[in-house]
Amino acid sequence: MRGLFVVLEGPEGAGKTTLAATLAGWIRQCGLDPVVVREPGGTPAAEALRAELLESDRGFSPELELLYIAAARADLVAKVIGPGLAAGRVVLSDRFDLSTRAYQGAGRGLPAEMVEWVNRAATDGIRPDLTLVLDLPPEVGRARQLAAGKAGDRLDRETSEFHRRVWERYLAEQGPGVHHLDATQPEWAVAADARRILGAVRPDLFLRGEAPNASRRSPG
Repeated sequence: MRGLFVVLEGPEGAGKTTLAATLAGWIRQCGLDPVVVREPGGTPAAEALRAELLESDRGFSPELELLYIAAARADLVAKVIGPGLAAGRVVLSDRFDLSTRAYQGAGRGLPAEMVEWVNRAATDGIRPDLTLVLDLPPEVGRARQLAAGKAGDRLDRETSEFHRRVWERYLAEQGPGVHHLDATQPEWAVAADARRILGAVRPDLFLRGEAPNASRRSPG
């Protein structure tokens, strides 16, 4: 039986990486062994592309940026995501194809038809079963990054107008399996909302390992 593909999406500083780690631990408590990946990245080739894309100042054109992202995604899908789902496992990804629509589509202004064609080629027809979008205004996300001492990568250093376009595209996303989470909440509350959604959608997977009151805890 095909596994479950869960994707976390959202703008910079929304807490996707933290949520991915928290959810992965909870999924393991449910007796499962999730495949946890990030984009771009997750394979040696994709990680090399990530480093070049985010850490260099080579003056990427929007089109080249799109193709770098697609190449990294295609390798990740072929070598990790696809096999994981075929083996019946839960695959948890920090970003997937919605990020391309938000960053390279809305942010860079590339034509939607181009972005969708490249996305289809890179994903081999694989679509998320659940997409959890962390909603957070870009100025709040950047403030969080600065407070945490995060050095800005090439995308972080983009203009406030760019990041607002990205955020607005995320806010507009709707459709089957898409759920928006209020990322202005404390981390524990965002994680509780995510667990509630996963448990409601697949109680056969995610409620058997749930301890009493596990969906809520004090922030202190």
